[in-house]
Amino acid sequence: MLFCRAAVKYKTAALQHRNTVIQRMTPCPLRIRISIFACLRQIVILGLTEGRMLKIISFDMDGTLVDPEFTDWVWLHGIPSLYAEKEKIPLEEAKHFVVEEYLKVGESAIEWYDIKYWFRFFQLEKRWKDLMHQYVDKIKIYPDVHDILDWLKEKFPIILTSNAGREFIDMEMEATGLGGYFDRIFSATSDFGEVKKTAGFYQRICTILGTKPQEIAHIGDHYEFDYLVPRSLGIFTFYLDRSGKQNGEFVISDLRDLEKKLPTIVDRRLQIED
Repeated sequence: MLFCRAAVKYKTAALQHRNTVIQRMTPCPLRIRISIFACLRQIVILGLTEGRMLKIISFDMDGTLVDPEFTDWVWLHGIPSLYAEKEKIPLEEAKHFVVEEYLKVGESAIEWYDIKYWFRFFQLEKRWKDLMHQYVDKIKIYPDVHDILDWLKEKFPIILTSNAGREFIDMEMEATGLGGYFDRIFSATSDFGEVKKTAGFYQRICTILGTKPQEIAHIGDHYEFDYLVPRSLGIFTFYLDRSGKQNGEFVISDLRDLEKKLPTIVDRRLQIED
């Protein structure tokens, strides 16, 4: 694992300082010694992050930063309602039919995310933009989002990598005001014509950013697309399970958990380097 020279120099100085302090603090009470160890650990962590060992933080959008209520209303109520009106059938019947058609395509296909495709498929007359604006009041972020983005923005560039189409990303960023946090925003489906389900997609992002997979941490709520796939490339990934049912070193239930979890990346790399 390669470190930039500044990080190595900072790490060496911090560790030497730690050893000096340890030698001098033998008479100190245990509580004070523990506090000193914690402070020194933070010095090493800050030195390495400033040295850009970990360069970029990446987030998924829906289900991670933005509550999926908005998209649920569009896909599971708005489109079925238009279809029910067009075919003059009960709403529940329309919902069943529409969802069955969604499932035939599946989330691994690009069409799953393309609202324009579904308007053509169901031959709906209303403009898709109007339908989305109809539910814009449903766009909400999770309570932990501003806290973690404010904390991270002081330390790293932040990017957004989503399967959502640009239509959804643009509207959700505008409605929530989150756009200013991100240095780059990528829509796998709109920008590259693919679903972020392969290591190749994440490698493409690394190439565009001019960075290595090992220099990126990605956080998302899809176990396969956001956790397993980028992890297979060497990206440090965190699986966001807001239900709290899953546990693990790289599983979080609240984005603010990253304040504790991210330093484990640094600790692990310190051990590898040593």
